[in-house]
Amino acid sequence: MSTLAPARLRPADVVRVGASGLRTRPLRAFLSALGIAIGIAAMIAVVGISSSSRAELDRQLAALGTNLLTVAPGETLFGDTASLPPEAVKMISRIGPVTQVAAVGTISDTNVYRNDKIPSVESGGISVRAAHLDLLKTVSATLADGTWLNAATARYPAIVLGSGTADRLGIGSAGTEIQVYVDGIWFTVVGILDEVLLAPELDSAALIGWPAAQSYLGFDGHPTTVYTRSDDSAVEAVRGVLAETANPQAPNEVKVSRPSDALAARQATNKAFTGLLLGLGAVALLVGGVGVANTMVISVLERRPEIGLRRSLGATRGQIRLQFLAESLLLSLLGGIGGVVLGVTVTTFYAITQGWTAVVPAWASIGGMAATVVIGAIAGLYPAMRAARLAPTEALAAP
Repeated sequence: MSTLAPARLRPADVVRVGASGLRTRPLRAFLSALGIAIGIAAMIAVVGISSSSRAELDRQLAALGTNLLTVAPGETLFGDTASLPPEAVKMISRIGPVTQVAAVGTISDTNVYRNDKIPSVESGGISVRAAHLDLLKTVSATLADGTWLNAATARYPAIVLGSGTADRLGIGSAGTEIQVYVDGIWFTVVGILDEVLLAPELDSAALIGWPAAQSYLGFDGHPTTVYTRSDDSAVEAVRGVLAETANPQAPNEVKVSRPSDALAARQATNKAFTGLLLGLGAVALLVGGVGVANTMVISVLERRPEIGLRRSLGATRGQIRLQFLAESLLLSLLGGIGGVVLGVTVTTFYAITQGWTAVVPAWASIGGMAATVVIGAIAGLYPAMRAARLAPTEALAAP
């Protein structure tokens, strides 16, 4: 006598059967999912708020030049002042993690005067420097008045004064009628800088375009200071190759500044944040997993007659096990989705009140969802196995 094989459950059937247990006890399912949601929301909110705060801190520290490195000529083996090759800036710009690069070149034996009546010996400590057009952005400088050099003015007698230089010369504004006397040539003052916190040496300088310096003042084209900005994570690596890149023939004749102490402090803070967030996330998931396991164990005890009836009607142990495991996964998944939405909402609201840009890392949301599914599977495994082990007669005889 042949026996009929038990019907196979399709994925849609598994979801429908698993959801039926949640629908029959909506309040308990809601409270269990809420526990998971609160745990995941707490984790995502902590990650999001910390990430938003860290992004704001990164923005502020970037303004302080934590990723700014400078390259300058050192000394030769004989103690003379070395020089950087004219191609140094182009070579440094080819370094992958370098995001910005610009240079200035000091024009020797050249001074700036308010007019042509001042004796040449009274230089006032003002240096004249050729400047790349990207200098303003690279060193985060701002203008107090006027405009910065552009592709046109960099070729003609136009000059931008540092804040200290403008004070010494008694110039309070820029304009076509404002001129200074440089090495026998009148230069029009097109701009005046604010104090440059990242490069204070520019405060006492007068800056002209690189082509104009070569055309009018005989500049040799050798940079004396190269300013570079790099990805924060690669500052140390970039520093290690700057000397060889700037002057491959004599890297020992190149001086490279050390990274800012603020960058090291930020990296240490990031590591501490990461450890804290992982700990909080683990605790939140553990609490949620315990809640799911508790709900599912109680569900198995209460539904023993249902389990016995299904077994009597031909359901296999595997199908019973799959039913309760699917119920556990659905419960965890609902809690996870709710937790992600709640966590992102809390993060966004808090960031707006602080005037920050809301940042919720994708790994936090994806990881939170994945973790809830894993925790749900683990938490529901024992109750599912316990339900599957119940004999039909034992389950039907239960009160």
